[in-house]
Amino acid sequence: MLKVVDTAVPLACWSCSVAHNESTLFCPHCSKIQPPSGGDYFSVFGLQPNLNLDLAALEREFHRLSRKLHPDRFARAGESEKQWSLADTALLNDAYRTLKDPLRRTEYLLKLQGAEIGESSAAGAGPARGGEGKGGNRKDPSRVPADLLEKVFDLNMQIEEMRMAKKMGREDPELRESLGKAKEKFDALVAAVDRDLRAQWQVWDAGDAAAREPALRAMAALLDRRRYLGNVVRDVSEILGV
Repeated sequence: MLKVVDTAVPLACWSCSVAHNESTLFCPHCSKIQPPSGGDYFSVFGLQPNLNLDLAALEREFHRLSRKLHPDRFARAGESEKQWSLADTALLNDAYRTLKDPLRRTEYLLKLQGAEIGESSAAGAGPARGGEGKGGNRKDPSRVPADLLEKVFDLNMQIEEMRMAKKMGREDPELRESLGKAKEKFDALVAAVDRDLRAQWQVWDAGDAAAREPALRAMAALLDRRRYLGNVVRDVSEILGV
């Protein structure tokens, strides 16, 4: 069973003692800056943990809060408030970078809800050259989605062939064309995963408790597939120089 995290644990303002959400950067009663409390990124922006976000509104709120947290505003404040402005700014920046990116946002929500996901970041997988790296071992058959096994095997052979041709200073137009077509197919697979992810966003945001848990499991599997496909497309793009 996936855990559902309560993102609205009340705390008391250090200045006026009025209770507020644990991720509130400023007290809603006296407007004093609050120390960072380790709350979730959605609450930093006063949002429910949903996946379809108004990105323009998110950006506007980010800039508004950034201005309020600027160190110049705390030049005459106490040492604690000066330190809090820096710490809260770091929290705000991390929250914005995560929530504005659809893959990072999805992965973050899954982690927040206790879902099991791959070890790598959905949006920051490391290199997989030679079949190794943080992005996953593409040449380990156990890591390849079953429906892609044959396609990826053929593609890896072509990539190695192109790599050898480049080392020997040869150009193979036919091989380049074949790899270009393969990239188009994998680009289409990535787009299909993105569509499926957004469909699961709708399920999650609808708030039906019975449907949310299977939606989380589906999104975890889709993120793993998306990460894998992203590594494949990246490797083909690199060998083609595009």
